[in-house]
Amino acid sequence: MAPKSRAQAGAGSRKGKTARRAVRPKSGSGVPILPIVVGSILAVLAIAMVVWIIYLGRPQPSTTPAVAGIPCDHLEHTQVHYHAALQIIYNGVVTDLPGGAGIQTDSSGSVTCYYWLHVHQQYPNVIHIESPATDTFTLGQFFSVWNQWSVANGQGSRRLDSTHVASFTVQSGQKIVTYIDHNDGKGPQVYSGDPSAIVLQNHEVITVEITPPEVTTPPNINWGTAPYTGL
Repeated sequence: MAPKSRAQAGAGSRKGKTARRAVRPKSGSGVPILPIVVGSILAVLAIAMVVWIIYLGRPQPSTTPAVAGIPCDHLEHTQVHYHAALQIIYNGVVTDLPGGAGIQTDSSGSVTCYYWLHVHQQYPNVIHIESPATDTFTLGQFFSVWNQWSVANGQGSRRLDSTHVASFTVQSGQKIVTYIDHNDGKGPQVYSGDPSAIVLQNHEVITVEITPPEVTTPPNINWGTAPYTGL
């Protein structure tokens, strides 16, 4: 066999060197793992922090006992929020609801909890209905809350029954007359049923009067004027 030519020998030599110089794949040349792990941990921590903040901010039940199925929560609710008014008339004079009824405070005056039915000082005779549920509430339930709050604050009982309206006792020759104004343009209408069963509705005005003397047209509450504007 004829010996290889110089050209053939050179080609073979270059081929061998090329084979030896072939680039080997680098290990770990894929997607970097460490940044993904760190990012995932940070994302989980961020989600956990958001959940914790939401949990801390939600209304929490207090140790104050529930009354008539209505608890007292640390914060006011906004899921259900509307307003009804209550006027109590005795001897022809409106006796205002106490500001703060249904709002429990500690010895320093700081609020510890809000019952779902309560009264704010700046809105005379207005019951604030603030709850997390769509339940309906009655005037009797408000009186139960008011009574518990009043007794707890040393102000005596506040009842609503056939012989009592708040702190007043119905005497011989007197009677209870109840009016409801549904804010429908008809004005106050006499209600002949049990006043404690009246369902609280938005912008409803309830007047409970011990007569005589009889006030045939209870005072009106205008929801469009101060201090009721915006309620």
